[in-house]
Amino acid sequence: MTRVAYDRSTRHMTSKNRSVPVETVLPHVEYQNLGEAMAWLTRTFGFQEYYRYGDGPSGGQMWAGKAVIQVRQAGGGQKSPAQLGYGTQSLTVFVDDVDRHFARAKAAGAKIREEPHETEYGEYQYAAEDLDGHRWLFSRHAQDRSPEEWGAVVAKQH
Repeated sequence: MTRVAYDRSTRHMTSKNRSVPVETVLPHVEYQNLGEAMAWLTRTFGFQEYYRYGDGPSGGQMWAGKAVIQVRQAGGGQKSPAQLGYGTQSLTVFVDDVDRHFARAKAAGAKIREEPHETEYGEYQYAAEDLDGHRWLFSRHAQDRSPEEWGAVVAKQH
């Protein structure tokens, strides 16, 4: 990924970025110890518990900014990315103040994968891992960039 120079003194937020839509997807993320994970996600990333269910608990929902994530207790021999030694996906959460969010996560002990930076496709973001090795991007739109501006090829629309 190419990084673009970013002058924090001239920060601005745009309401959209044609390269990064923010439509709704409800991800389901599994944890080895869900109760511990929900507390960690609250303390470290500022997520807010909406509800939990089952003994232990076995599942729940959390607000991640304006988005919602479903969290579940891993079972049946399922392994976390930390146990496997690799991850297969990352989740992007849009936040208003990336720098403040980054400082909170770093102070709380999140494993930082990328420091805050502006991407070539117009996002200002950082990357971190949670206690089970799931990778998270915390982002905000910095510029409205069309995919063609930075070299992507847009498929024909139906």
